[in-house]
Amino acid sequence: MDARELAVSAEYRVAIEEGDDWREAIEHAADAEGVASAWFTGVGTVSDADVWHYDPTAAEHRAVRFDEPLSVAACIGGVTVDDGEAVARPHAVLTRPSGQAVGGYLNAATAVEGTVHLRAFEDGASFDRPTDDPTDP
Repeated sequence: MDARELAVSAEYRVAIEEGDDWREAIEHAADAEGVASAWFTGVGTVSDADVWHYDPTAAEHRAVRFDEPLSVAACIGGVTVDDGEAVARPHAVLTRPSGQAVGGYLNAATAVEGTVHLRAFEDGASFDRPTDDPTDP
């Protein structure tokens, strides 16, 4: 187990606009504000989504594509910096108009609209977790 205290340095409201890629919008906001380590939550609507799932038997990620409007009922994840650029790792629960839920690692999604709460941690604090190379997207 890896547990550590993290001090919050700032909090941001990120408006995700129509046509934005959901994950890239979070990364752009973190880069623009100089955020190197953060946690986020968000809700909204997307017109499509590319969701990844890890297959432990094949030891690879598999993409599932949804070409339909979906509500982002919940989106959570962390931001870290890799090679000088912010990397967001969003996991989302998406719902269809019928109420059926789908979800997983939200690799890409075209936003209709959305709002994300980005909680940044002090410089030098690392939100990154120890990685397990086979499962780290």
